Amino acid sequence: MMRSKGLNSGQDLKRAGREQRRIMPRSKLGLLHQEPRDPLAILAEQNETRLSELVPLRIERMSASEFAFYRGTAAIMASDLGREADSGIFVAACGDAHVSNFGFYASPQRNLLFDLNDFDEAAWAPWEWDLKRLVTSVIVAGRSSQRELDVIMGAAREAIESYLKATRSIAKLDPLAHYFSHIDPSSAGRLLDRESKQVLRAALKDAQKRTGTRAARRLTTIDEVGILRFRTSPPTMTRPGPEVERLLQEALQQYEASANIDVRMLLGQYKVQDIARRAVGVGSVGTRCFVTLLRDRVGNTMILQTKEAGRSVIEQYGGIAQPAIFNELVAANGQGARVVGLQRILQAYSDPFLGYIDRDVRSFYVRQFQDMKGGIDIESLADVPFATYARSCAVVLARAHGQSGRSAEIAGYAGASGKLTNSLMAWCLGYADRARGDFEKFVREAGHAGSGV
Repeated sequence: MMRSKGLNSGQDLKRAGREQRRIMPRSKLGLLHQEPRDPLAILAEQNETRLSELVPLRIERMSASEFAFYRGTAAIMASDLGREADSGIFVAACGDAHVSNFGFYASPQRNLLFDLNDFDEAAWAPWEWDLKRLVTSVIVAGRSSQRELDVIMGAAREAIESYLKATRSIAKLDPLAHYFSHIDPSSAGRLLDRESKQVLRAALKDAQKRTGTRAARRLTTIDEVGILRFRTSPPTMTRPGPEVERLLQEALQQYEASANIDVRMLLGQYKVQDIARRAVGVGSVGTRCFVTLLRDRVGNTMILQTKEAGRSVIEQYGGIAQPAIFNELVAANGQGARVVGLQRILQAYSDPFLGYIDRDVRSFYVRQFQDMKGGIDIESLADVPFATYARSCAVVLARAHGQSGRSAEIAGYAGASGKLTNSLMAWCLGYADRARGDFEKFVREAGHAGSGV
């Protein structure tokens, strides 16, 4: 990943970005493709690889609202983006950067940070793919919460402009200074308006409560023979069969080998107490996800989450060929290693318990469960905090993309005229309309027997 000797200066990189406009004019990034498409076929194809008993739950959650549907359609959007013009400037990308995939979590120093928090679809992609997904999500969430058009338009435009402004600032930083940068919500909160401060304080307070210890209290019970077990609540929380549980325990040994040595030492003080299958998210429902209850000799507990990792939709549906270094990583260690590797790249600080498992045809990644993880429900916000949150997510996204060292080129490509902002706004508004049509079709057809969706 290191650049060769004789690296161009920041001005040279900006110039290269400006030259890229000749190859791909900024106006073309505003054009939606008009080719025939079958978005529901993509969802049906995904359902074929998921647990059939959980597919109805996925349908139910995605049918809840236009925004809930959008959250589950990263594959559809990647397929659409893959048919269109792109800037040609590639970064390590989230792949599913909608507004609900940002949130709070605890750093290793136990400070709360605000950052991206979902990397299932992470891969290398044109930088604007993430920004388009983010800004469109602002529009869709704004419509779902019945906001005035000028509020939605203002928040979406401010998100684009905040991303580009942050990118220009990052381009001026020493790479090491940028590497150590992070979003401290407590410090950043001092710059917010009163209404947004109140939202932030409430969200931080809630996140601080969401510890693994509290999760263990809420999710477990003492069984009839006096053993601490997970509470079952089908279909969201069920007990796997003995064979699956045995295989998962064996797989967790492979996970330990992928973790840092200090984590391996810590895990050596715990033993597996119980395992349950847990349905998660909106778009992820139906993928295989487990929670493992660990207990030490005196009764202290912690919970690890083991989640299935498939191919990124950026590669599978967007058609983006991945760098050799990541293809080699996946070939050797599975898709879970891709998720873990890109999470470590994109986040300012990552969960020290991150690790991966590669078992035959399935890959998984492992992380702590509910370690001060929290978020903000953007649909419930008043208009001013709604726009503030959109801007905050855009700044975080710019920071994540800056890890790839392409900020100067992006800044050069964007320029300062507002042409790119106008193009991206046109695309995102058009795509929000398209997503609404997909949602309406989904709701109409979801109940049809044999539809697969």
